[in-house]
Amino acid sequence: MGLLGTGVLAIWNGIAPGADADFAAWHVREHIPERIAVPGFLRARRYAAIEGEPAYFNFYETTSPDVLVSAAYVARLNDPTPWTRRIVAQFRDTSRTVCDVALSLGRGEGGVIETIRLQPATPDPAEYRVAMERGVLRALVAAPGITGVHLLQGRPGDSAGGTVEKALRSGTDAIADWILLVEAVDAACLRAAREEASSDGLLARAQTRQGCRRGLYALQFGLTAGEQR
Repeated sequence: MGLLGTGVLAIWNGIAPGADADFAAWHVREHIPERIAVPGFLRARRYAAIEGEPAYFNFYETTSPDVLVSAAYVARLNDPTPWTRRIVAQFRDTSRTVCDVALSLGRGEGGVIETIRLQPATPDPAEYRVAMERGVLRALVAAPGITGVHLLQGRPGDSAGGTVEKALRSGTDAIADWILLVEAVDAACLRAAREEASSDGLLARAQTRQGCRRGLYALQFGLTAGEQR
């Protein structure tokens, strides 16, 4: 089983010193349940960094990318709770991207994930998707310990809208062009794949520019819409 829908909201963020415990409690007790209650949200997951920065990665699977600009979701973003206001003001180094799921392969969920922010060397999205599928994704999903491989195409226009929550964050949110998520049973499998099936050389041959930003993260919490009910 790959991702549950055709839309993803991918977020990386750090947190101000001393705020990690409050952030973790808010995410589990309020924020993720609140998001999953929005129509069209299917599953949410939060990860903590093993390697790379920033400290946290989380993503939300939705029925389609349109859910992430829907009236119900935007209303939620414009009416943050007091706890949300306190936590979001502590965010640092935030990257937030609304994405189309270009391709999702695999079965089940892995306990660790590598996030790779990509910049294509070709302006043609269809050409890039095919190059990545043939040159990287098919071999990568067959590598030992890999449980899922997901290629996401960012929607810059849908990622940049102004909301009350966004105004609470310090600085400007970064937006990813394309994202590759690689799930595995453990970090050793991801490190091995990084040397082989998802190496910088193979990514380059699949029309990816040099300088990918990578992070290795461990799953901390996940919630599906079915569990919410």
